[in-house]
Amino acid sequence: MSGSSYFEQFNVVWLFGLTNSAIMMSLVIFVVLLFLKGIDLIPKRWQSFFELVCFHFYSVAKENLGVEGLKFFPFILSLFFFLVFLNIFGLCPYVFTPTTHIIVTLGFSFSIIIGITLSGLLRFKKDFFSILMPSGAPLVLAPLLVLIETVSYFSRAISLGVRLAANLSAGHLLFAILAGFGVIFKSAIVIMVFITLLEIAVAIIQAYVFCLLTTIYLADTLVLH
Repeated sequence: MSGSSYFEQFNVVWLFGLTNSAIMMSLVIFVVLLFLKGIDLIPKRWQSFFELVCFHFYSVAKENLGVEGLKFFPFILSLFFFLVFLNIFGLCPYVFTPTTHIIVTLGFSFSIIIGITLSGLLRFKKDFFSILMPSGAPLVLAPLLVLIETVSYFSRAISLGVRLAANLSAGHLLFAILAGFGVIFKSAIVIMVFITLLEIAVAIIQAYVFCLLTTIYLADTLVLH
């Protein structure tokens, strides 16, 4: 396998007027809706697991955002399941993973940060810009501190998107490389099974980290620091 072929799995393909990223995200939304359908009064195993995840994110939202911030709980929970299914489906053979594309993950992260900024401006008006000036700092340092805090604020979107894309892309490249060795060395297949389990864990953890940081950033729309 040539070096360039390792990256063919990341190619964007147009199909029926849509990219493979759009098709996969639409499919994941459909699967998540099916997953959430049919809630029973007496929960089964999958429903018990789902309720456990819901309770955990409810606690995370309440702890970081307070009672008033629980209005963001449905958004955080939906975002988590969307990213988890998107990441795990990408581990299947011949399935495209949109979250390995930096433009897709940056689209997610910038949309969230822009939404947080607009929500904060609507709530606090011009007082929202006080987050760019640390309280108690000397006024003479204001120009420098405002510049640093502005760069730090918008770098949230970059770090949020790059972290998700980089971790998943690294795993997919490792899969492709080990698959090439697996044709020659049969022992590499055992390693691939271990890497598969590791990648499933990474897919879930990265989705959780993305949602956890989103929850922390949402605090800016409720309380001025």
